[in-house]
Amino acid sequence: MSGLIGKKVGMTSIFDENGKNVPCTVIEAGPCIVTQVRTEEVDGYNAVQLGFDDATEKSASKAALGHAKKAGTSVKRKVVEFKGFEEEYKLGDAVTVEHFVEGEFVDVSGTSKGKGFQGVVKRHGFGGVGQATHGQHNRLRAPGSIGAASYPARVFKGMKMAGRMGGETVKVQNLRVYKVVPEKNLLVVKGCVPGHKNSYVIIEK
Repeated sequence: MSGLIGKKVGMTSIFDENGKNVPCTVIEAGPCIVTQVRTEEVDGYNAVQLGFDDATEKSASKAALGHAKKAGTSVKRKVVEFKGFEEEYKLGDAVTVEHFVEGEFVDVSGTSKGKGFQGVVKRHGFGGVGQATHGQHNRLRAPGSIGAASYPARVFKGMKMAGRMGGETVKVQNLRVYKVVPEKNLLVVKGCVPGHKNSYVIIEK
């Protein structure tokens, strides 16, 4: 799937053609620079590597500096490979937000917000123990029983328990593109996308 790297700006809402108020996410998509072109002859597959968001030379490794120099660009903070581009790209070419058109559907993936260590009610949607009466004491949000008996004498793998939540790669599919603003490199898609503000997202179509 071809696509772009972007940065989540935040959420807003716009009115569609039917006058309905639609919640939308604004993404700063591109411009992305082609930092490497993978070919069938050399690499065994065809792909285009894109870089987004300039990094300082001071914070970059010598390998990253050499890689960027070959493409004739500055070091990039985020580098991702995409397959399925119909256009032929060369090193140093720029791919802009005009790669997308209004009305089409895209998939957006990013790293979800980290929630820290959470209990079973928030993490897995458990209902708690039920009523607060019948002599219960501090058991409203407890997980309850987690095992069987002396057989199997262990807790099964994958048991839903408390633990660290969020901070995972999440993909939201089939988000409609409501607006493309080429002069500001902005993409407005319907609904929400994973991650906090200013986090990197990958937009595929």
